[in-house]
Amino acid sequence: MLSDNALSLLGPLSKRENDADFSGSPDDAEMNDPSQEELYSSWALFILIALLVGSLWTSYYLQVRKIRAIHETVVSIFAGMIVGLIIRVSPGHYIQDVVSFKSSYFFNMLLPPIILNCGYELHLGNFSRNIGPILTFAFGGTFVSAVVLGCILYVWAFLGLEGLKIPFVMALGVGATLSATDPVTILSIFNTYKVDPNLYTIIFGESILNDAVSIVMFETTQKFHGESVGFSSLFKGIGFFLMTFTLSLLIGAIVGVATAIMLRYSHVKNFPSIETCLIMLFAYASYFFSNGCHMSGIVSLLFCGVTLKHYAYFSMSKRTQISVKYIFQTLAQLSENFIFIYLGLSLFTEVELVYKPVLIVVTMFGICVSRWAAVFPLSRAINFVYRTRSRALGNPYPEELPHQYQLMLFWAGLRGAVGVALAAGLEGEHANALRATILVVVVLTVVVFGGTTARMLEILGIATGVATDDEENDEVELWAAMVEQSKNGQIL
Repeated sequence: MLSDNALSLLGPLSKRENDADFSGSPDDAEMNDPSQEELYSSWALFILIALLVGSLWTSYYLQVRKIRAIHETVVSIFAGMIVGLIIRVSPGHYIQDVVSFKSSYFFNMLLPPIILNCGYELHLGNFSRNIGPILTFAFGGTFVSAVVLGCILYVWAFLGLEGLKIPFVMALGVGATLSATDPVTILSIFNTYKVDPNLYTIIFGESILNDAVSIVMFETTQKFHGESVGFSSLFKGIGFFLMTFTLSLLIGAIVGVATAIMLRYSHVKNFPSIETCLIMLFAYASYFFSNGCHMSGIVSLLFCGVTLKHYAYFSMSKRTQISVKYIFQTLAQLSENFIFIYLGLSLFTEVELVYKPVLIVVTMFGICVSRWAAVFPLSRAINFVYRTRSRALGNPYPEELPHQYQLMLFWAGLRGAVGVALAAGLEGEHANALRATILVVVVLTVVVFGGTTARMLEILGIATGVATDDEENDEVELWAAMVEQSKNGQIL
């Protein structure tokens, strides 16, 4: 048995289920050997890459065979769970440590490519036409969802049925983490079915802004951790939220505009490889600079991507336009698949987690209640504004959110990996139980809601196969540019 001093020197590795097992593990005897460390790291990375290859190949097979009953994200999660279970019961722990979920990897490596691609691919016309519902659901809906879920969890903890006592601020923090929705599964299905662009844009816009809002809300609740909360704290929190969001938006927009000016008034377009690298580096610089200033890097990166597409794009060389588009898409695709594998692995590789089944059931119930409160009352308010405006303009046919769209918005509220990453910042006696609950709830919502989205489109009778020329015209333009560059000998 290791002594207490030895355990303290080992740091995080001392948090194991069985000290005796890990005192006799070959990993521990060799973990200070660089060659052995490299060996185990190579095996861990090989496992992750093999899972990623399997996930992408499954995606290809499902699309070729037009299999709609199951989605690739569900397959990725279950594959990660199976491999995670095998790693958990295998001797040693070094590989288990490497493949365990780490919030720093998620926020610094996996999430930025997805957010940047979302901002860069955002259709500003559709976004501006639906700006009212998008902002209502992204800001108002996320706030309502976080508060309702936080109150449900606080009341449950107050009853003390599972020996769980958490302060109200922590309950709100958990509510904020589980208010971050995941757009990947839903939007990929919508792309396959070619759903009405208005519904697609509303869910897309809500999802990308919702992640940023949830992160800022969680960070706001952390500011009040350990403090007494009064009525004035509400206004203080709202002020901090608005300041953080606004400054983060400005950082991203300024970096995007500065990049556009640099491209326009320099001759860097004569060197497409350097130009492409600079554009990517400027975008990522906005993210890390914003985080370094205690702002929201997600908000900065999102609006940097929007600014790059609508201002810097026309100052890029044709080759860079093609390169940037497909590099952003490729990195986002890899990150999305990797995240779901990561979640599946974490269910078994995170040994510190404490699972409380009743709390998980209560949280799932709270998720449904909070999503209902965030969608249907706000939808009625949006439709009321539409009708009022239409009457004022003399239009007898106002644009409203149909009931089936509202139901689809409710169903599309599955939770994403942002909540799991934010949960790493939870502190306190019951932090591990809350992290386990958040992880299980995220996986369940992706499997249940994401896995049945295609069927729900059919049940609700939502129009599919809607023709849109924007993406097709974009592809034609890019391929024409590629052909032109090839003729000039600039690509080969």
